[in-house]
Amino acid sequence: MIKFDKPTNLNGAELLAELAAVGITLQNKSEAPVLDGNGDFWLDIKSADEAKAALIIATHNGTTIAPDNSATKAALLAKLGITADELKTLLS
Repeated sequence: MIKFDKPTNLNGAELLAELAAVGITLQNKSEAPVLDGNGDFWLDIKSADEAKAALIIATHNGTTIAPDNSATKAALLAKLGITADELKTLLS
């Protein structure tokens, strides 16, 4: 694990895609980027990739808007045999 300065607008999925675009991948695929209790940002990458990753991380400006998963949610509700309005009624 290597410590980096946390980007102001961090979006982990976007950052991993940006790193992958230049050939940097996590050594342990199940180990997501970590932001610890001290505000330190950690990535499990090869030490040989540290300088290249630092440049990507320094310029990273992730979106803060969650992706629209409404189509996926609608499909899940359809599998359950209910509509979004019916779900709202059930939850109220």
